[in-house]
Amino acid sequence: MDGETNMVRETVEEEPLSPCSRLFNSPDFNCAIIVTMGCKVKGNPSAIIDGLKHTLANHPRFSSILEMKNGKKGKPSWVRTKVRVEEHVIVPDIDPDIKTPDQYLEDYISTLTTVPMDLSKPLWEIHVLCLKTSNAESIGLLKIHHSLGDGMSLMSLFLACTRKTSDPEALPTVAVQKKQFGPTCYSGFFNKIWWLFVGLWFILRLVFNTFVDVLIFALTICFLRDTETPLLAKPSSELKPKMFVHRIISLDDVKLVKNAMNMTINDVLLGVTQAGLSRYLSRRYGKSLIILHDKQEATPKSKESMRRIRLRSAIMINLRPNAGIEALADMMAKKSKCRWGNLFGYILLPFSIGLETDPLEYLRRAKVTVDRKKHSLEAVFSMAFFKLILKVLGLKASVVLVRKVIHSTTLTFSNVVGPKEEITFHGHPLSYIAPSVFGHPHALTLHFQSYGNKVIISVTADPTVIPDPHKMCDDLVESLKLIKSSVLERGLYEVDV
Repeated sequence: MDGETNMVRETVEEEPLSPCSRLFNSPDFNCAIIVTMGCKVKGNPSAIIDGLKHTLANHPRFSSILEMKNGKKGKPSWVRTKVRVEEHVIVPDIDPDIKTPDQYLEDYISTLTTVPMDLSKPLWEIHVLCLKTSNAESIGLLKIHHSLGDGMSLMSLFLACTRKTSDPEALPTVAVQKKQFGPTCYSGFFNKIWWLFVGLWFILRLVFNTFVDVLIFALTICFLRDTETPLLAKPSSELKPKMFVHRIISLDDVKLVKNAMNMTINDVLLGVTQAGLSRYLSRRYGKSLIILHDKQEATPKSKESMRRIRLRSAIMINLRPNAGIEALADMMAKKSKCRWGNLFGYILLPFSIGLETDPLEYLRRAKVTVDRKKHSLEAVFSMAFFKLILKVLGLKASVVLVRKVIHSTTLTFSNVVGPKEEITFHGHPLSYIAPSVFGHPHALTLHFQSYGNKVIISVTADPTVIPDPHKMCDDLVESLKLIKSSVLERGLYEVDV
């Protein structure tokens, strides 16, 4: 077996790790992604193994092992190897009469966060749990080391392994946001002058926002830290077992609010998050006043104390153009080439925390924040900065700076667009998809994943910091309900969306 493996390595060229992948492989920043798949049918490991042999096993990253070189530079590389898919599919023995299946699933995932990946084989595995829960007949858990790719690329790759439930031969469809800037049908001298001023204003705004964001980023590295709240991570939080909890809400409810408030889905989800975290912190601080719940009047003192909280998220922004599901499917089916890897920068997204008498105020504040971040090159500058530090000072210095940024912020926040319709994963129709990440120094990770007419809210928490993640999920769900009720009460919603 060793001779056969060595022969494969000699004939296949090694590929060095990207700077971002090297970061994720450092001992102090060992991140992995877990995707929870709720299946509508009983798990069939044989079908999954057969399907993976024709999909993931053909992907270069998923058929390579990480090898540390002993040369002067000591840089790790990806080395292609033969994949024994059976070694990557794990089927635990579960009591079919278990009384608390949902709790068993949470405990199982929590245990997975403490088990390091086996470096002697490709860094991925899938656990098939023949366990009936409240939302699924069986569960699939896909665990992937983050060095294999960024979240957006990995989600696209996952979807390339699935097919529409309504059409077993068709790839799923994912909504693509169209970028528009100004009208394209106007002409004339005055119109050109007008758009010249618009362009100049856009550039000035971009430069100013970028300067401010880069300055705040630098101050965060030096000394600027979020307010000490019950959500801020403790030292070595990344080493603690994590709890994974999720809730399913209606995408139609989110779209209703989106259209009524003339904003994006991302704006709405950020607003809901701000409202939910405000409710949660209000409770943890021991205050009996929760505005979104009982609509009492907040005292000026309580409002001001909550608004003084500095609470930010360090968000990874993918800077590599998405290859697309079709290109990834062709890569696995025909073993063709496709651009792949980790290429991202960080942005620091501030959350507006406060006790608002008007639930829609959370949405307005979210839109202002997101619109401003859209006109900034913070992610590009942060990526260039960390790459420069890595090249000049080495991996350890780069890891220290990244950890400093994360330690100075409160949570990880992400929102990924999923398929428009229900999909099937190697013969298993899915009822929901709930991805999240662990191994970074945050005690709280919030992830929103759309799937068909649903949105899955995933909360990943360090239980030593956040002992009640279920209540946080409830706060997020309740916040959306009250925001939707406020929209309907004011007649802002139009039927023809």
